[in-house]
Amino acid sequence: MIRKWIKSGNPWIWLTAGAVSISLLMVVGVLGLLTIKGLVYFWPNDVVEISYQLKDGKQQILVGEIYDEEHVPVQRLRDAGVAINTDDKFVTRYLLKTGNRDISGSDFRWVLAANFIKQKRPEELAVIERREWGNLYGRIHALKQNGKIIAEGDKAWPALQASILRVIKLFSQIHNLEKSEIGEVNYELEQLRLDKRRLELNGETDPQVYTDIEKQKKILKAKYSKLEGRLTVLYKKMGRDSYIIEVMDGKKVEQPVAKVVRAFRPNSMGVMGKLGHYAEKVWEFVSDDPREANTEGGIFPTIFGTILMVLIMSVLVTPIGVIAAIYLREYAKQGPLTRTIRIAVNNLAGVPSIVYGIFGLGFFVYFLGGSIDQIFFPEALPAPTFGTGGILWASLTLALMTLPVVIVSTEEGLSRVPRAIREGSLALGATKAETLWRTVLPMASPAMMTGMILAVARAAGEVAPLMLVGVVKLAPSMPLDWNPPFLHLERKFMHLGFHIYDVGFQSPNVEAARPLVYATALLLVLVIIVLNLASIGIRNHLREKYRSLEQ
Repeated sequence: MIRKWIKSGNPWIWLTAGAVSISLLMVVGVLGLLTIKGLVYFWPNDVVEISYQLKDGKQQILVGEIYDEEHVPVQRLRDAGVAINTDDKFVTRYLLKTGNRDISGSDFRWVLAANFIKQKRPEELAVIERREWGNLYGRIHALKQNGKIIAEGDKAWPALQASILRVIKLFSQIHNLEKSEIGEVNYELEQLRLDKRRLELNGETDPQVYTDIEKQKKILKAKYSKLEGRLTVLYKKMGRDSYIIEVMDGKKVEQPVAKVVRAFRPNSMGVMGKLGHYAEKVWEFVSDDPREANTEGGIFPTIFGTILMVLIMSVLVTPIGVIAAIYLREYAKQGPLTRTIRIAVNNLAGVPSIVYGIFGLGFFVYFLGGSIDQIFFPEALPAPTFGTGGILWASLTLALMTLPVVIVSTEEGLSRVPRAIREGSLALGATKAETLWRTVLPMASPAMMTGMILAVARAAGEVAPLMLVGVVKLAPSMPLDWNPPFLHLERKFMHLGFHIYDVGFQSPNVEAARPLVYATALLLVLVIIVLNLASIGIRNHLREKYRSLEQ
């Protein structure tokens, strides 16, 4: 009976269904973990004030957020010399985010619940998010303007909020001035320098040409001086206000408002207030630039760089892969050589990605990019233009890596087009090229889109080859801006996958960066899903459009 059941093939069907179910559960589990761990990062946790007993019997006031907890054996802690006031076998200890790194030297501290004397959540405790040194926890005592106290006590908090709004507006003006107007002047000055160098290399002897360049340079330098003056005034206005805050153990420190991103009191916030704060933090995460070694702020440049790289790669790999598949299926003589090429293409799909990265570095960057610099950009040498990593070489490397997938998918799509359709087109007087272009390729387009979907899914998550051919921790400027030629393919870029690696394994403050890793990983998965859904939608549309031709 069992032997008959095995021969029927039902066990293999059940095993396949079980494997698929387990895989789906694992995928859902990973997505659930990323969602829970990542989205919690933006929620404003309450700030606790703990009276804590030290080893020598003295008390210390600790202020911060409870970040994590775990249960550990008491004996293990006592063997390590930790004083514990409990007779239990296990004790709970909390990871307390105390912040104030510039004052205390560290962001986190493990504390034992058994050594708590008193724990409370005063409403006046504030969280100050800063552009440097992370969060600051404490009580706001006073606000200063040009060194003079203008508000203190209960009036200090609303005065601080107004000062922060003022500083944010000034910071936005400074950012726009530096990135847009001053950046544009610097770009034009650099172009003039390159123009002059190009003329010198070409042996230009007309002094009028050089005089015109110097005149333009003087105009730009005068413009730069005016912009620099405006920038100095804005920075002076930024540094006008400061606040006095009482941190742990009653110590009072004075801090500049210019470094503050936002200030809030989570203990006094209601549900709606926390939801508003949550939405604000999520928007900052997807739309702002990173700060604090990529452990704070947003990740917009990484999102932009990832999507732009995938789009460029898709534009490069699709026509090359389709043309190669057309040649192998429609024009190449089916013999040993063609079979060998197909085997080679299939084997290329299994080559480790780091090998493609090394090839891209050697061929695209050093050989091809170096040759382009010698021929087209000699005036910029020895500084490389295309002879260094950039988004073009990264896209080409990933296009080469995903090329076998596109070729195989397209060739299978071409092979599924009925022979009768080809013969009918030829019988009506169409040439082979017209038949291919107007009949065969449209019907094979869903298969082409399938290949592109697989290519996008693999390329968007790759990190190893990108580390060699253009991705960086922090790009000074994005590949797309308002300076001609607008799309700068030679520039380095940021990538979500590399950002996860950098923040998770290269960050100087791993504990603080851990939730950001989950949030970024979740966003990378969502970006890949969105790109794939767009491709799937196009493929399904094409499949429905040409289904009638197959019947």
